Amino acid sequence: MTESIPVSRSVDHGTAKLMPDVDRPRAWLLTVDGAPQSYVDLDAPAHLEFEYARRLGHVLDTAAEPGRPLDVLHLGGGALTLPRYVAETRPGSRQDVVEADRGLLELVAEHLPLADGAGIAVHAADARTWLEAAPADSADALVADVFGGSRIPAHLTSLGYARAAERVLRPDGVYLANLADAAPFAFLRSQIATFAALFEETAVIAEPGVLRGRRFGNAVLVAAHRPLDLAALARRAASDAFPARVTHGAALRAFTAGAEPVRDETAVPSPEPPDGAFGIG
Repeated sequence: MTESIPVSRSVDHGTAKLMPDVDRPRAWLLTVDGAPQSYVDLDAPAHLEFEYARRLGHVLDTAAEPGRPLDVLHLGGGALTLPRYVAETRPGSRQDVVEADRGLLELVAEHLPLADGAGIAVHAADARTWLEAAPADSADALVADVFGGSRIPAHLTSLGYARAAERVLRPDGVYLANLADAAPFAFLRSQIATFAALFEETAVIAEPGVLRGRRFGNAVLVAAHRPLDLAALARRAASDAFPARVTHGAALRAFTAGAEPVRDETAVPSPEPPDGAFGIG
């Protein structure tokens, strides 16, 4: 994209818009039906604008020693913010991105092209269908950031889905997901319970005000079979412009108390966010 002119196009699942950031010459905000989806700075791929994206970045940063290439599977593509981040911070990584909206992928490829040699393969497919066919033990990290409009689809919330994710991850791999909810947190608590049924280690990164029920917001769920570097995660989350807290162990078990893992037959999408819930982080 050579000129900073907004672009609007009908894609498979709504109307996508690319809007230039007046403060950063080659930075763009992607929205779908008015909901912010991604922010990309083509000149600075390691810049993460949204709060939740920075928290996902913190997990990826601490998943292995700095700079070590990773095999990463991304469910949900948007404008490919996190894949670009990993390619920049961990050169040589191999990444697959699965996005159901083919029209959105075409828009992003046309206006926000990937750098040559980025090591990112993009696939137009349903996230769970792809996951269930993917090779076992093939990913160091699995990033789930899938929203149909502004809600996470029900088939990406169940124990069956979590088992598919666990199968694709290597034994020392890390699962991380961008979730959204508000008090009384029926959805978030059920997601924690679902992954805690399979993984020994779980943690949630969120602003304290969100977990206290003051507003609707994002929470990053992290799950692994190995101990997480919670101290490093906590330091990074606390140093953000909008500080977040890492909740784990007894505090997370207390937060989740009474929640049951989600079965496919009872799975529901994440809640509809209230108007104005999502702005640029």
